[in-house]
Order: sequence, then C-alpha cells, then structure tokens
Amino acid sequence: MNLDPVNPMPAAVRTAEVVWEKDLLTGHGSVKMMSGALPEFPVTWASRTEMPGGKTSPEELLAAAHASCYAMALSATLARKRTPPERLDVTAKCTFDKVGAGFKVTTMELTVHGKVQGMQPSAFQEISKEAEKGCPISNAIRNNVEIRLTANLD
Repeated sequence: MNLDPVNPMPAAVRTAEVVWEKDLLTGHGSVKMMSGALPEFPVTWASRTEMPGGKTSPEELLAAAHASCYAMALSATLARKRTPPERLDVTAKCTFDKVGAGFKVTTMELTVHGKVQGMQPSAFQEISKEAEKGCPISNAIRNNVEIRLTANLD
C-alpha cells in the first residue's frame, strides 16, 4: 500500500476483460479476471435473465464481490472492537429486474451468519450494520441499489 502523500497512488487497481460476440439476445461472451485467480467465465443474456446453465452474469459477479468485500469489512470491524470472528458466512443476492423501459440492479440482500465468542446477538447486529456502512462495495452501489442486511449470530 502506498502511503506517500507526495506521489499518491491507489491502494489497488484490478482488471477484468470481456469479449462479446454477436447481438445481445443470441450472442455470448467470456469474462476473464486478469489476476488469473479464476478461470474464464462464459456469459450470455439468457444466463442473466433466465437459467444460468453453467454461465455467469454481471449480477452474480457483483454479488460475489459484495459478499467477499462485506465479509472483510465485518471481520475488520469486529477485530477493531477486540472481538474477532471465528467464522463469517456471507451470502449476497443481487436482484436484476425490468424497470421502466430498461433493466436495473434493484436490490442486494446481504445475509451474514457469524460465530463470535462471547458476543450478544444485539451487539453483533449493530456491528454488522456498522461494517456495512464501511464496506467499499456497499458504498459504491449505495443510493442506487437498495441494500438489505440480515445478521445472525450462531
């Protein structure tokens, strides 16, 4: 991480690449993460609006990004309060819907089940809300997508 105030640089820049062939309804594409951490993913309009059929969608990728970002944000928030989690299970459900003449991501539902020694459920819920406010992906979509959070302590 660059902390040099004279030559500021971003903490990280990540790149994904898509190749798309043909029109929207009959075409197809592939998504490639430039880190090489994941295999290339096929994507189609049908996988976005009907059954996935082994292909992904931008919304599924957004859900994956949000779930992993939120898990990190909650883990960090709990650790700052000296109550690090033993385990966090986070699910993100991204809803893509027809709105007016077009389509829009309308909601993101985050559900977290946490295992934190000695923590009361009410405290876990409050800290979970605090972490959502600090989550970079939440902040990227906030005011454009409704974010719903359900937090349960196991």
